[in-house]
Amino acid sequence: MGGDDPHIHVEAKVVHRDAAVRDVMASAFGLAGDLPSHVSTGCGLRVPYAMTSPRPGSVTCLACRDHARIEHLRFAEEVERLGTMPGSTITTGQAKLAADRHRELAEGFSGADG
Repeated sequence: MGGDDPHIHVEAKVVHRDAAVRDVMASAFGLAGDLPSHVSTGCGLRVPYAMTSPRPGSVTCLACRDHARIEHLRFAEEVERLGTMPGSTITTGQAKLAADRHRELAEGFSGADG
């Protein structure tokens, strides 16, 4: 798809978004790096950053929605495992809350309405 792609996509690393990292750095250290102008997406395209969204209701690319659903489910399982490991810095309860949030996001990406 060329420059006339009307779809809203998700970044390939949907769980690890550069904008979120940028916000943390800006609030913690007063540093604000530039966001990339183009990013890789869950469907394999490279699109302008402005044509991406982490919110299920905004993503119109079906392949990206599926990618985001799978990634959020995978991350939820990973977080739950982390919470049960000896010496973990997060409790089982904290891990469950985070996992539940990512499962909710996955469900939003699987639904037609987001």
